[in-house]
Amino acid sequence: MPQIKVTETVLRDAHQSLIATRMRIDDMLPVCERLDRVGFWSLEMWGGATFDACLRFLKEDPWQRLRKLREALPNTKLQMLLRGQNLLGYRHYSDDVVCDFVERAADNGMDIFRIFDAMNDARNLRVSIEAVKKAGKHAQGAICYTTSPVHTLKHFVELGKEMESMGCDSIAIKDMAGLLTPQVTAELVHLLVDALNVPVHLHCHATAGLASMCQYKAVENGAAGIDTAISAFSGGTSHPPTESMVAAFRDTEYDTGLDLPLLQEIGFYFYEVRKKYHQFESEYTALDTRVQVNQVPGGMISNLSVQLKEQGALPRMNEVLKEIPRVRKELGYPPLVTPTSQIVGTQAVMNVLSGERYKTITNEVKLYLQGRYGKAWGKISPQVQHMAIGNEDVIDCRPADLLKPEMEKLKKEIGAVAHSDEDVLTYAMFPDIGKDFLEQRNNNSLIPEPLEPADAEVAHRRAATDFNITMHGETYHIKITGTGYPKQHLRPYYLTVDGLPEELMLEALDEITLGGNGEETHHLPGKRPRASKPGHVTTSMPGSIVEVLVSVGDQVRAGDPVLITEAMKMETEVQAPVSGEVKLIHVVKGESVTPDEALIEIE
Repeated sequence: MPQIKVTETVLRDAHQSLIATRMRIDDMLPVCERLDRVGFWSLEMWGGATFDACLRFLKEDPWQRLRKLREALPNTKLQMLLRGQNLLGYRHYSDDVVCDFVERAADNGMDIFRIFDAMNDARNLRVSIEAVKKAGKHAQGAICYTTSPVHTLKHFVELGKEMESMGCDSIAIKDMAGLLTPQVTAELVHLLVDALNVPVHLHCHATAGLASMCQYKAVENGAAGIDTAISAFSGGTSHPPTESMVAAFRDTEYDTGLDLPLLQEIGFYFYEVRKKYHQFESEYTALDTRVQVNQVPGGMISNLSVQLKEQGALPRMNEVLKEIPRVRKELGYPPLVTPTSQIVGTQAVMNVLSGERYKTITNEVKLYLQGRYGKAWGKISPQVQHMAIGNEDVIDCRPADLLKPEMEKLKKEIGAVAHSDEDVLTYAMFPDIGKDFLEQRNNNSLIPEPLEPADAEVAHRRAATDFNITMHGETYHIKITGTGYPKQHLRPYYLTVDGLPEELMLEALDEITLGGNGEETHHLPGKRPRASKPGHVTTSMPGSIVEVLVSVGDQVRAGDPVLITEAMKMETEVQAPVSGEVKLIHVVKGESVTPDEALIEIE
């Protein structure tokens, strides 16, 4: 039996699962020399949510992160997670974008591409696999493991065989939610090893407390490799601890050959690093066997808790976790992995916060129900489908077959803001935040979100977050629940007032930028009127304006889309509540909005 191959996840999935993907490159580089000496089969350090987090929060160039880590880890294979035709974004990209992205990632230092499709639709994997093979790199096909009435071990084996036939060099079982049990793991790995001619790896999250046992049973039944996380970032919604699994296999026929004292030294380093990110810790990332019911994966629940906190709705997490399985069933039991986890999770949040199921339906849910993400393995609720897309046709081809080549169009759109093909691909992945990032980089104005000092360091001067305030003879209980990232001169603060969620927007008045006519270039949300008339357009949850689709004087019909908003990384069309003429528009692109504000007035 050859030595078990170990993939270390601390530089990507581990911190994505536990601290909302917030680890910065400056905390990675100092330990790279030691990581490089361990002898890991690979270090997973890119892909997944890291691209988004680098641009949105950390203000780091993700391509530069790849290059820096490639230089710092000359003896270790670098690995990334690629979402097939979705790449790293939340939609399908044309084939030329997929091929260019893979080529640039390979040229910048990527060795192993773990490729999956959120729907387990193999049609969405072919182009990515072919591009990786063309680049001379390792293509690892990933089966998204999930449970439902329509998912069987036989289906997973057939998917593995199809991936192998496409040219995959290895196959991974991707148990993103920690749903596997030791017995099922043994059976599935045994079936795959018997059916395939390429190695089988296991990626398993520890959410339900079973992952270490699953990994041992996988190895006993022929698995060639496992994914682990250094102890300081292991457990809960992350992965089994690297040191523990190395110790478990030591002096057996499966010995990893890795240096346990060196791993322990690395663990102590990351133990100190994790303290810096305490503000992103969540009570929802510990061991939780409820995952066997709600199936929410580690990275999803970590980000979901942060996003709900920013919405002032963290106390409603349990309601959301109960709603997620209902939405998933109605959408045909997609595996909960990006982007379907965001699609299902955001819709569940909207169903809970709006007080009416499917009152607001995200654009991504509509695209999903049109078949534009691929084919669901289960039956989709006809009622929900009709509510979302009416009588529109549902496609049955590979979704990307409907897309025209995009690269030249993207290059023209971003223009001189992009200095390289990598910059164009950054814009392609996330048009709005990507363009903002590139412009800020070019202007030397990149400012990462602030890290809060540890409690012990500021106990004597920390501002209160839970207090009473008396004004005009009335006393109110105020609790600060979170803050948003500044945009222009505005900074959102999320709080509860006597238990009711509110959003407060603060603006530094001496920093207001004036337009050429002397008027402010944006509006304060506080200046908008409250929605009080039938023709007032509002939104069901806090978010930001992606696009204003109408102008003053336009005639609209009830149900026509007038705005596109974004909340929790998902876009939603806001429709006209009545027919009439657009009289006033109180928002512009990029502004933050809250429920019950009149964003547009129609008469």
